Amino acid sequence: MSEAKPVAAPLSLDDVRQRIDALDGELLRLVDERASLARYVAAAKKAAGDGDKFGLRPGREAAIMRKLVTSERTAASPGLLVRIWRELIGDSLANQGPFHVSVWGGRDPGRTVELARSRFGAAPPLQQVGKPEDAIAQARTPGGVAVCALTTDSAWWGRLLAEPHLRVFAALPCLRSWGPLSALAVAAVDVEPTGADMTFWVTDAAGPAAAIEDALSRDGVAADLVVEAGGLKLFALAGYYQREDERLARAPGRLSGVIGASPAPLDV
Repeated sequence: MSEAKPVAAPLSLDDVRQRIDALDGELLRLVDERASLARYVAAAKKAAGDGDKFGLRPGREAAIMRKLVTSERTAASPGLLVRIWRELIGDSLANQGPFHVSVWGGRDPGRTVELARSRFGAAPPLQQVGKPEDAIAQARTPGGVAVCALTTDSAWWGRLLAEPHLRVFAALPCLRSWGPLSALAVAAVDVEPTGADMTFWVTDAAGPAAAIEDALSRDGVAADLVVEAGGLKLFALAGYYQREDERLARAPGRLSGVIGASPAPLDV
């Protein structure tokens, strides 16, 4: 008969508090070290001649977030991880150069500001504006990001068809459990495929959205209507599509095009 193993005594409340204090000290050391690395990043970019380039890299951020939320753990929720690391990334960007956020909230400005802060953290200055055009104008400035709500009374996203540099690069919220797609983030940044993406495509095609979705599906493109306003329709396409993709060129509509892409919301 095997000998019974002794059962470890449960930790007392004082023991737990001491352990928390010890972990807080270690977390502080690691956070401070991580924050200090932003200075080295800024110096390296300056030495390479990229000191004036906006440091926002949506693809790399998506890889970091996906690795975090899929890592093995016992207690930390996906929401907690996303909030912590978004603050760290936002602070790092703010220390590398110009970084500011302009928000047009539509019918629910408080919600849109909340989404913007959850995506970019508290470090970058944030201003609310009265019109989506004002937010887009700020996105054209160095380090500028526009966060605009998706509503049925504004087709602000259609104007991006004429923008040579601005792209949609993020869909908010980034966690599916935080609610439905409510806003898009726009900036003059490179948008690259991340392996799990959604492309935003605009068309002026008349008729029901279902007919357009069917036409796209016959060409192998899965699409869902996001919003319709001002005679335009905005669709989210499953996957990453280039602007010159032939399948989209054959799609319904005389005025149409890709306005950007974002990592798909994390579904955990």
